[in-house]
Amino acid sequence: MTTRSASVARNTLETQIEVSINLDGSGQFNAETGVPFLDHMMDQIARHGLFDLSVKANGDLHIDAHHTVEDVGITIGQALKKALGDKKGVVRYGHAYVPLDEALSRVVLDLSGRPGLEFDVTFTRDKIGEFDVDLFYEFFQGLVNHAGITLHIDNLKGRNAHHIAETIFKAFGRALRMAVSLDQRALEQLPSTKGAL
Repeated sequence: MTTRSASVARNTLETQIEVSINLDGSGQFNAETGVPFLDHMMDQIARHGLFDLSVKANGDLHIDAHHTVEDVGITIGQALKKALGDKKGVVRYGHAYVPLDEALSRVVLDLSGRPGLEFDVTFTRDKIGEFDVDLFYEFFQGLVNHAGITLHIDNLKGRNAHHIAETIFKAFGRALRMAVSLDQRALEQLPSTKGAL
């Protein structure tokens, strides 16, 4: 089986980003984005998804982190789509519930080819350290738009904003791991009656 991996570079006047992903990795993560809390959250995706993920970003952080966070999401989405190739043999759907102390989140996704994000998360404060929690939505919106996936993220319980964020990213990694896994009973088939994803 060919390793499902991809590297993507995205350059704009606001950001310069390089992403490499291996869907059949072991959870290795490397990041240089200048946004430490984003790096911490992406590490959760890699570790719990068992993806090897490398992200390098140089963005206009002197303005704020918005462009960098959104464009990292976009570039990860592009790399994910490229690594998935024709999607033959994938499970397609994934879901996970992840708790962290008082917090509990659910993520459900579909490698449908149709981008869509339902993000039902209410944070208990506006910032986690220096990180603006509004940027989580922008990260996932960029990712789903460019990966072509349908993604539902629901925080079911939680008081601590850090815990809430961590359960979301861990659950996303777990759900994505399930969805991209290969179905040994249908390796040459697309999991769709339409014959396309």
